[in-house]
Amino acid sequence: MRPHILVVEDDAVTREKLVGYFEREGYRVSAAGDGKEMRTLLEQERESVSLIMLDINLPGEDGLLLTRELRAQSRVGIILVTGRSDAVDRIVGLEMGADDYVTKPFELRELLVRVKNLLWRISLAGNQPQDEGDDAVRFGPWRFDIPRRQLNKDGVPVRLTKAEYELLVAFVAHPGRVLSRERILSLISHRGDGPSDRTIDVLIRRLRGKMEPDPRDPQLFVTVHGEGYLFAAELQP
Repeated sequence: MRPHILVVEDDAVTREKLVGYFEREGYRVSAAGDGKEMRTLLEQERESVSLIMLDINLPGEDGLLLTRELRAQSRVGIILVTGRSDAVDRIVGLEMGADDYVTKPFELRELLVRVKNLLWRISLAGNQPQDEGDDAVRFGPWRFDIPRRQLNKDGVPVRLTKAEYELLVAFVAHPGRVLSRERILSLISHRGDGPSDRTIDVLIRRLRGKMEPDPRDPQLFVTVHGEGYLFAAELQP
């Protein structure tokens, strides 16, 4: 079954360009020009939509608020498309629950790679690991299979974005050690538009929200004021 992409873009030329390109790449593609059309399409085909490509600058509605609305209702993949270069938009987008973002003008092939990677991660998160193997890291009720990019708690999968995955890898590689924001950036920054100090704080909050019993009293990802963050889990042999 072909993955179903929903393109939400108010510019007709860009919208048709994206629809045509991803249809030629073998995807099923639907399109909406604004938030109202997006909601109508989702009501009709919510179960089949795998990924939403959402323009931030939509007429009448803020794409960032739409991102929060979507994430509150669904675990669908979300890639934000923005014409703004301001890092604040990207940070807020991540905080609202987006999985990835691209900045206009973008290369269609780069966007295709991001779509493929996100759909792959979603697919991995939806499948129970069949082989425990020896490469998984265990701590408390958690099992983190780094090669397969799978995280689960007591057998229940938890989906991570690419940035969240890389951050968790950095922490489990340095258990019990305080990592400064600069050190964390050096461990996870690999893109030209790499994250900032503020992005690290956003990603920490997102990991806490997914993994801490009480995110307001974190036991795994501990803030060491003035220094950075400490991964306090005890890794099991």
